[in-house]
Amino acid sequence: MVYLYKKIINGRPYYYLRLSKKQKGKTVVKDVAYLGNDIAKIEKQLDKLPQKYKVEIRAGYKTIKRFLESGYYEDKIRQQKKKQTPYMVKKLFDEIEAVHFHFQEKFLVLDEKTREEIYKQFVIDFAFNTTSIEGNTITLQEAKKLLMEEKTPKDRTLREVYDVQNTEKVFMMLMMAKEEITEDFIIKVHDVLLEQIDVRKGYRMHDIRIVGSTFDVSPARYVKTDMALLLKWVGQNKALHPFVKAVLFHHKFERIHPFADGNGRTGRMLMNYMLVKEGYPPCIIQKKKRQEYIKALRHADHADLFAQAPKLYRSLVQFVAEEYVYGYWNIFLT
Repeated sequence: MVYLYKKIINGRPYYYLRLSKKQKGKTVVKDVAYLGNDIAKIEKQLDKLPQKYKVEIRAGYKTIKRFLESGYYEDKIRQQKKKQTPYMVKKLFDEIEAVHFHFQEKFLVLDEKTREEIYKQFVIDFAFNTTSIEGNTITLQEAKKLLMEEKTPKDRTLREVYDVQNTEKVFMMLMMAKEEITEDFIIKVHDVLLEQIDVRKGYRMHDIRIVGSTFDVSPARYVKTDMALLLKWVGQNKALHPFVKAVLFHHKFERIHPFADGNGRTGRMLMNYMLVKEGYPPCIIQKKKRQEYIKALRHADHADLFAQAPKLYRSLVQFVAEEYVYGYWNIFLT
C-alpha cells in the first residue's frame, strides 16, 4: 500500500510517497519517492513516477486525493490567518474552514445532477446514522435499498421504516428552505420527522426525565419560554463561529428537550440546517461513535443553559468537528 506522508522540517512541509508492506510477518515502511514541498504540484509529480508504483497509486487514489485536497485547502486557510475560536484546537479549526472553503469552491459549482447524487448519498448515510443512534435497527444497506429502490426491509417495524423515510423527506425539504429558525419552523420539522410514528404534535405537555442523564430537562410549563430564550440566544450570538453556534444550539435544544419524542433526531437535523444556511456542508455523527457523542453531550451539561462556556463545550465541539471533517471528505470529495 502506498500513501502520502508529510514531514515538517524547520516549519516547512516536505512530501513523500510512502510504501507500507508486509515482510516476514512484519510491517515495513519506507519512503520511495520525494514529491517536493508544494502540495499543489504533487499530482504532476505522481504522474512522473516509475510504472511499478502506478497500480498501488491507483488502488490508494481516494486516500491520496483526500490528502491532497484537504492539505491544499488547509494551507490556504492557514495563509488567511483567520481568527481562532476558543472552542477547538487550531488544527481542527483549520480543517473545518478547509471543508467550508472546499465546499464553496469545489462542490457548489458542480452541475445540479451531480450535487443531487452526492446529497442523496449523504442523506442515506445521515438517515441511517441519526436514526440508529436512537435505536433504529435498519442497516445501512437496508436504508440504501429503502431510499433508492423503495424496497422495504424484512423483519423491521413500520416505525423504523417511517423513521428513515421521514428523515430523508425533512432533509431534502430543508435543503430548499430559506426560512429563519422560529418556534413554528422547529415544530414543523419535528412533526414531519415523526409522521406516522407519534401522534403527539407540538411541544410536550408533560414533564419527563431522561434515564441516566445528569440534568433535568425543562419542565413542561417552561418549555415554550426556554425555546423562546434559545432563539433569542441565537440572535444575540451572531459573532459566534457558525459551526460552533450550530453545535451549541444542538446541545441547548437537547437540554430543553421540547418534544415528547424525537428530540435527538430533530436537534441533529436543525444543527445541519443551521450549517447549510451559513454556507457550510451538513454533518453526520456516526452510530458507532454514539457513546463518545453522549459522553461529550453530558460533559457540556455542566454549562448554564444559555451560556457560551468554551471550556465546558470544547469537548463536544471538537468531537462533532472530527466527525464533520471525516464525513465531509468521505462523501463530498468528487
